[in-house]
Amino acid sequence: QVRLVESGGGLVQAGGSLRLSCAASGRAFSNYAVGWFRQAPGKEREFLAVISWNGESTDYPDSVKGRFTISKDNAKNTVHLQMTSLKPEDTAVYYCAAGPDYSGRYSTYNYWGQGTQVTVSS
Repeated sequence: QVRLVESGGGLVQAGGSLRLSCAASGRAFSNYAVGWFRQAPGKEREFLAVISWNGESTDYPDSVKGRFTISKDNAKNTVHLQMTSLKPEDTAVYYCAAGPDYSGRYSTYNYWGQGTQVTVSS
């Protein structure tokens, strides 16, 4: 199994920055794609970013492109999501996930963290 634990969430003012971390343990993590998703109350889970197993490919939706950056540190078994220019609509619970495929669809991921709350105030 792969265990994922998110950290770094909290309260931030609009326009500010926040760096989320996803610490992984378990087998075969270095060969898994890792994605970030978020979910606000009453809304569907939203894809934010994905990084390939070798760290050479990344993808983002238009809603966060240019503001969010995903990175992977295999030596530390950690994936980060650097978020800048945060907006109130970014408020949500943020999850990291791991899976065998490079994908923006949540159904393709089979390991999930517990989530970390990000709240952006206006």
